Amino acid sequence: MGSTLKGKSAIVTGATSGIGNAIASALAEEGCNVMFNGFGDREDIEDFRQRLSERHGVNAVFESCDLTDITQISAMVANAVETFGKIDILVNNAGIQHVSPIDEFPTDKFQQIIQTNLAAPFYTIRSVLPIMKKIGWGRIVNISSVNGYVASIHKGPYVAAKHGVLGLTKVVALETAETDITCNAVCPGFVKTAIIESQIQARMKKQGISYEEAEQEHLIEKHPSKKFIPPEDIASAVIYLCSDAARHITGIGFPVDGGWLTV
Repeated sequence: MGSTLKGKSAIVTGATSGIGNAIASALAEEGCNVMFNGFGDREDIEDFRQRLSERHGVNAVFESCDLTDITQISAMVANAVETFGKIDILVNNAGIQHVSPIDEFPTDKFQQIIQTNLAAPFYTIRSVLPIMKKIGWGRIVNISSVNGYVASIHKGPYVAAKHGVLGLTKVVALETAETDITCNAVCPGFVKTAIIESQIQARMKKQGISYEEAEQEHLIEKHPSKKFIPPEDIASAVIYLCSDAARHITGIGFPVDGGWLTV
C-alpha cells in the first residue's frame, strides 16, 4: 500500500535541525513536498534541501521566514501556495527556550519565547486554515512538550507557551471538528536537541561532574525509561497524526516522553 500522504504539501517550521529536521525528512519520505524555515549555515541548509528533493523526488523549498514577524509568516504561507498550489499539512515545530528564575527573567527573552513558541503557531494556523477549508482537507500538528502538561522550574515563559499551544490546539480542533481538518499536538519529553545539550553542559559545569554523569542525572529526574527520545520517533508520531488512520483524532496532546507523565 502506498503512502496516503504522497503528493501532499507541507510547511514545517524550525526544520533546519533537531526534531523539525526529522519531521521534514519523514514527510518527504512519505512523498510530501516540503517548505521549511529555520536558522543555520546557508550551505548546510541547502545541502539538506537538496537531499530531501533528490532522495525522495519531492519539491523541497527553504523559506527564510522570521516567525516573530507576522508579515513574513503571511508571505511564507503565500509563497507555499504559489509554489505547491495548496497547503495540506502544517507542522509548528519552531521553539526557543531560556532558563532563569521568574524574578530574574529578561523581558526580551520572555517576549521572544512567547512570540516564537505561541504567537507564531497562532498566526501560521490562522493563515493556512482558509486554504485547508477550501481544499476540504488538512492536518495541523503543533509540537508542544511534556511541559505543556507539567511545569519545570526556571522555565516559566516556555511552560506557559507550551500550555498555551495545547489550548490553541483544542480550540482549532473544535472549530474544524465538522471538516476533514484535524489539529493535534505532539508532546515530546527529552530529545537531545541543542536546547537539551546546553542544559547538560550547564549541569556538568555547575556540579563539577562528567558529561556522562550530567546526562544521566538529567534523564533520571524525568524519564523512567532513562533514554532520550530520538527525533525520528517524534517524526513518526507526526506522520501518524497526518495519516488517514488518525482522521478521527483531533484536539489531543500526544505524549512521546519515556514515561515522564506517569511519574
